[in-house]
Amino acid sequence: MILTDTHCHLYGEEFTGDIETVIKNALKEGVQKFYLPGIDSSAITAMLALEEQYVGKCIAMMGLHPCYVKENYKAELAIVHKWLVKRKFAAIGEIGLDFYWDKTFATEQYDAFRLQIEWAVQYNYPIVIHTRNAMQETINLVKEYQSKGLRGIFHCFSGSYESAKEIIDTGFYLGIGGVVTYKNTGLAEVLTKIDLENLVLETDAPYLTPVPFRGKRNESSYLKYIVAKIAEIKQLPVEAVAAITTANAEKIFGL
Repeated sequence: MILTDTHCHLYGEEFTGDIETVIKNALKEGVQKFYLPGIDSSAITAMLALEEQYVGKCIAMMGLHPCYVKENYKAELAIVHKWLVKRKFAAIGEIGLDFYWDKTFATEQYDAFRLQIEWAVQYNYPIVIHTRNAMQETINLVKEYQSKGLRGIFHCFSGSYESAKEIIDTGFYLGIGGVVTYKNTGLAEVLTKIDLENLVLETDAPYLTPVPFRGKRNESSYLKYIVAKIAEIKQLPVEAVAAITTANAEKIFGL
């Protein structure tokens, strides 16, 4: 069984002491690739160092996360663009809109999101979207660029079937992680109506740890619990879930 973790922050300080063990454990469970989303300039050095340490396994993205859009966002975006010109990345991400905590920089978030989408179109990159308390706003913005070939993943999807349908209709994939194992989220019911061809798998490690380890640090080896839950929902073998979602990841990242 070959798996791809399409979204994990393994370069974070949470893994400083045992990253080799974390990677080794994941490889034992069939996880062959680990896609690392960019956050802001402070994370770049550690992210690229991990990519260099595990060439072909850990693969970096580049982008400015909406929660890190502050007064200095233009300077942060300039750094993102400098790297996009300098070398290749798997995607531009994670980018998007997040109005969960506050909307102080809502205008700036829109500006940053739109500019990074335009870079994705210009440089022919997929995008990896973070959206929280802003699902419809995010979908609407993506639709504006649909005719320009924009593609990507709605990371950590946990929305309604109606939102899922809109996203799929734009040609985007749904990133499914540990939330699918949580009770009362409604995600399992939504996925009964969604084809596997529209899904990719992720952990968002160290966050959103699946049951039975919820509340503890997440890691990529726990992807197997997400696979098992989706297999249960879809009434399919875990091998089928792994094969289809891994193929989807290869399609979107093109590597």
